[in-house]
Amino acid sequence: MKKDKKNNSADHLAYLNEDDRAYGLAGMAVSVAALDAFDSIVEFSLDAENQMVSFAGEYYFTGAQTISPKATWNNLLNNFYLTSTMVISNLMARSLVREKKNVPESGLKAIHHEMLIEGEEACGLESDEVDEIYDRAFKRMNRIFSNPRIHPAIDDLARVFARRRTLSGREIFEELRILQIL
Repeated sequence: MKKDKKNNSADHLAYLNEDDRAYGLAGMAVSVAALDAFDSIVEFSLDAENQMVSFAGEYYFTGAQTISPKATWNNLLNNFYLTSTMVISNLMARSLVREKKNVPESGLKAIHHEMLIEGEEACGLESDEVDEIYDRAFKRMNRIFSNPRIHPAIDDLARVFARRRTLSGREIFEELRILQIL
């Protein structure tokens, strides 16, 4: 998601330290598992400067003459839902699991604001359509991250990221399976 200077979204979502970044990655990995979207991920890297997630080439595919406009739009919409869910999960893992605090309303508002911008720019969505996607992603991830039984596995996954630094989509899948999240 892009930074909006007026809203200072990055200020609400900035990482406190490397441990916070590791929990953010762990949260995103859990959301990828929940959405069964491992085929969209090349790797997650704690050492990446800006984008800690590298997506597969198909993620960026915007269409061809042989593919219907509807299929292209559905792909864009699915990618928007995936990245939105990952950002929400990032914040939830950092707040609910790492800090043992409620998710800050300012962070959720910042995410929603960025989703409104990105949804319109990338998919041509109206605000009510973005609201529906936000609500669906928030509710789904809130059920997962509010479950205290999953917190130890997320703690373990954050430690794996801190130790290994970079994991491929396949390696994340295996770690989640070992931690019995899958």
